[in-house]
Amino acid sequence: MDCGVSAHAALEAAQTVGLDSIVLDHHAAEARLPPAVAVVNPNRWDDDSGLGQLAAVGVTYLFLVALNRALRSAGWYDVQSREAPDLLGLLDLVALGTVCDVVPLTGLNRAFVAQGLKVLAGRRNEGLRALCDVAGVAERPGGYHLGFLLGPRVNAGGRIGESHLGAALLSEGDPARCRALAERLDGYNEERRAIEAEVLAAADAAYQDAGASRDLIFVAGQDWHPGVIGIVAGRLKERYDLPAIVVTQDASGLGKGSGRSVPGVDLGAAVIAARQAGLLVNGGGHAMAAGLTVAGDQIAALEDFLRARVGARLEEIAYRPALSIDACLSLAAAQGSLVQALERIAPFGAGNPEPRFAFAQVKAISADIVGTNHVRALFGDESGARLRAIAFRALETPLGEKLLARSGRPLHVAGRLRADAWRGGDAVQLQVDDVADSGQV
Repeated sequence: MDCGVSAHAALEAAQTVGLDSIVLDHHAAEARLPPAVAVVNPNRWDDDSGLGQLAAVGVTYLFLVALNRALRSAGWYDVQSREAPDLLGLLDLVALGTVCDVVPLTGLNRAFVAQGLKVLAGRRNEGLRALCDVAGVAERPGGYHLGFLLGPRVNAGGRIGESHLGAALLSEGDPARCRALAERLDGYNEERRAIEAEVLAAADAAYQDAGASRDLIFVAGQDWHPGVIGIVAGRLKERYDLPAIVVTQDASGLGKGSGRSVPGVDLGAAVIAARQAGLLVNGGGHAMAAGLTVAGDQIAALEDFLRARVGARLEEIAYRPALSIDACLSLAAAQGSLVQALERIAPFGAGNPEPRFAFAQVKAISADIVGTNHVRALFGDESGARLRAIAFRALETPLGEKLLARSGRPLHVAGRLRADAWRGGDAVQLQVDDVADSGQV
């Protein structure tokens, strides 16, 4: 599941010993498929389903639907009055996996997430119920809760070496055991954050020391925790608006890498090309994310290969980092009624981005630090309107510094409006993405 389409050696070994295999995958496939009873992948070259955007969990869910249909036709459930599974009741898990895999929320993906959120709101899965309680999700869940609160906690065990905990939580039916597992994962998530911050600082420093190139961010380090390199690659991509690959080497020199891309640059295809060129032990992925294994003596050659390929693509599409703005509002327009109207076009995510608004000529009346690295602010304008705001992970960044300076100069501010769960009612908060002096273009 979620792998196998490029695992030729492993599946050939399985075939040699008589082990039947079924591959359920969504990563980019090559013309030659590995030996298996079936390779179920909408990104096979010979697949014409049009479902190539499915996450691995979506592919698996459709496989279960087809299997369930075949069992019904065969009379399997009629024997000894077997009970058919409630597949619709599993859509909360499908929604969680779809959002966390950062696939476009269009078409069938959008349907899966929209319906899955309705199932999640009923809190039928004891594991997810406990996780919502631990994560402080009291309101009706949305895509944000799946991607930023629940998903990271489910994955936290795997990040630090206990990958079975997430599956154990989601399949457990006893409320007390679920609560204990959820609290354990929440603790691991805090530990993961600390490890992530440390590796991110080292990776960013390596990028700066290498000259901060403006094509591909490619950094490698010794003994960086392999469980967070994908997150760190994503953070670097967000920070610099460039494709990023982070590689960690173990004591033997073998490198494990993870990458995240920007629209228009197919990173998975680039990694597959590097493997075909003999530069990788293994590797694959899809347009926006990729993973790889590389011998230590090939890392420099791999960097040159990927930098040339990605750089050429960025030049071809004339890539320029940009922040899209959907509308310009006055502070007085940031009302709960607007947030409620926006919820009608949710869920938001890749392929259906949450609307971003700009507020011109406003001032930071106050600003302070909350948590470990977030910056909270209060904006005001000449009409007397006020809007509370928060910039996540902005401490010691140009964004955070500009807010904390409270220079009194007018600012242009861009961000996304959210209901303020802390204040409740119709209260609204702006999640700040960027600010600029009003004189800047």
